[in-house]
Amino acid sequence: MKYTPSKINRWMLSKLPAAWLSGVRLTLIDEDKCEVKVRFKWINQNPYRSMFWAVQGMAAELTTGMLLTKSIQDSNTNISMLLVSNKSNFHKKAVGKITFTCNEGEIAKQLINSTIKNFSSKAWLKAKGYDEDGDLVSEFEFEWSCKKRKNG
Repeated sequence: MKYTPSKINRWMLSKLPAAWLSGVRLTLIDEDKCEVKVRFKWINQNPYRSMFWAVQGMAAELTTGMLLTKSIQDSNTNISMLLVSNKSNFHKKAVGKITFTCNEGEIAKQLINSTIKNFSSKAWLKAKGYDEDGDLVSEFEFEWSCKKRKNG
């Protein structure tokens, strides 16, 4: 499957319905970068009139996970992936449209190449969320573990 935003967003409706219902939408994916946008609205709010932290986490995780998934597909190797740890920091209330970006496609490729050589590997991938004014709203780091599956 060729990875395009429309295909991934359709896939998300059936496989990640909470993210889809919350308004999380992938807008760009290429070799080096993945971008996801989500707009603050009633369905994803917290009691403090901003976007719930978990919705921000879903959007941020999707940017890192899709870069890794794309790298796995491009490798033509049977590799499983698992999120094993995360960290986050919040800098500003998340209101309006928030754009999460992961620019670490090269790290994702290195993780897959290391997994192919060593059977298993781990790496941290970062995503940052910015509001419409370009201000940093939140930062997330996700540690992904990858293992090469045995054939058969």
